[in-house]
Order: sequence, then C-alpha cells, then structure tokens
Amino acid sequence: MRRNATQVKRWTTIFLTAACMLGATLMAYAKDPTGPALEAGAAQEMDGPAAPEEENQAEEAQESQEAQDGAVSDGQETPPQPEESRTDGLVLSGGRYLDPNAPMVALTFDDGPYAPVGNRIMDSMEQYDGRCTFFVVGDRVASYQAEILRMYQNGHEIGNHTYNHKYLDKLSAEQVRNQVELCRQAVASVTGEAPALVRLPGGRKNGTVLANIPYPIIMWNLDTRDWKTRNASSSIQSVLGGVKDGDIILMHELYNASGDAAVALIPALKERGFQLVTVSELARFRGGLQNGAVYYSFGR
Repeated sequence: MRRNATQVKRWTTIFLTAACMLGATLMAYAKDPTGPALEAGAAQEMDGPAAPEEENQAEEAQESQEAQDGAVSDGQETPPQPEESRTDGLVLSGGRYLDPNAPMVALTFDDGPYAPVGNRIMDSMEQYDGRCTFFVVGDRVASYQAEILRMYQNGHEIGNHTYNHKYLDKLSAEQVRNQVELCRQAVASVTGEAPALVRLPGGRKNGTVLANIPYPIIMWNLDTRDWKTRNASSSIQSVLGGVKDGDIILMHELYNASGDAAVALIPALKERGFQLVTVSELARFRGGLQNGAVYYSFGR
C-alpha cells in the first residue's frame, strides 16, 4: 500500500510539472506573438478579408468543380457540336449538310423584302433543307425588319439590290457608290452584317458601274421573266425545262405568282436531285468569288 501511494504521488508531481511548463509556454506566445499559428491569424487580421478578385476566383473554381461533379453524377455530357465536314464528304453550311460534288442551283429573288411572298418562299425552302438568296432594296428594309431577320437567322442570304432600285448605268460614280453603300447600311442596321454581294437593277452596267462597286456582282443565266408574265406556270416551265448544275435562277419577291411558282419549284428541283443553295454556297463549291468580278453562273 505504501509503495502504491508513493507511485501515485510521483506521477502526480510529474503531471503538475508538465502542466506548469505548458502554461508557461502559452503565456510566452501570448506576450510575444511570433509563433506560426498566431502569425497566420495576425496576418489575416492586418490584411483584412480576401480581395474580391480572390473571392471570385475561389467561387468560380468551386462552381466549376461542382458543375463537373454534377455532370458526372447525373451522367450528363455536353452535347457534341456539328462537324464542319464529315467522313462521307458532306459539309456543314447554313444549318444543314451539303454534298460538294452533287448538283446544286441558286434560286434568287429580287426587289424585296416583301413578307407575304418572302415568308412563303422561306417556309418551303426550310421544309426541303434549301436556302436561297434575296437581293433586297435598301429603302424597303425598315418596313420588313422581321422578315430580314428571319432571312439572316435561318441561313438564307441577303444580297444588295441598291437603295432605290435605280439603273446604275445612268448615275455618276458617287451616286453608284451611294446606292450600294446605303443599302449595305440599311441591312446592317437590322442584322448587324452588311450584304457581301451586289445585283444590278435590270442587270444594267457600264464602266462607271464596274469601277465603283468593290464587291462581287451577281447576274444570272436562267431568267424566269416572272416580273413580266406574272404567271406561275410559265415560271415553273422556264426553270424545269432547262435547269442544270450551277445555274443562278432569277425570280422576284414582289409577286404572288412568283411565290406560287417558288413553292412548286422547290420540291420539284429537290426531286430531280438538286441541292438548293445560296449564291455564296454555290460559289464556295464552284471556284469562289472575287471583288469587282461579274458572275452569271457557277457551272463545272
């Protein structure tokens, strides 16, 4: 019993001694705050809260990690983006795939915009994966902004048919430039992008016209003469009777009969194996475009 009491007394003395030493050490840190733990705390107090940039970076990193974790846990993946070209040779253009080696034609419509006809044409074009080119008159654009936006957003092409539809061969150099540039500005004010192609009213040109239009000039090689006949059957026959790969077909947007003809021609051309493309798409696969040059077709 006496031995046990002695051991207890000895261990008690050791414990009290250790406690006193620990207390003294803590008192020393309190008086002289140079210990690593206190230095970190003091630095945080002196520097203040983390800078906003650091907080934002930390939050963004955490959110990014959470988004990645969530995608993994939910089994969801980012949907694949369409490929520009595929192993079968098809090329993405205007929201659908085209075969560069298959026949294609460009239906073009002058003198718009005019929504009652233009929207019918686009309805049919989009139903058959087709796109077309509308050569618009600048001073009409503000009255048909919704139609212009649809052309632009749905992959159709907007071309420049001057601002007032004046015969350019009767104008001065400055007037020619103004007619083209004002139309570009009118379209750009709606879509944010100016037309890249120009079509001359009546196809009329001279040296002054050619010297003052620094853009590709698009004519045609198949004329429906729909502006004169105002007859859908006549327009349809004029196209189906001789259409071939690379043709640029001239029609007009202002006439209901032209809309009737287009709605019939679009599926008929598709059935014959033609891809319905914009002028720029046709040029892309048939040799390209150059500023100031005049084009009638893009046959091979």
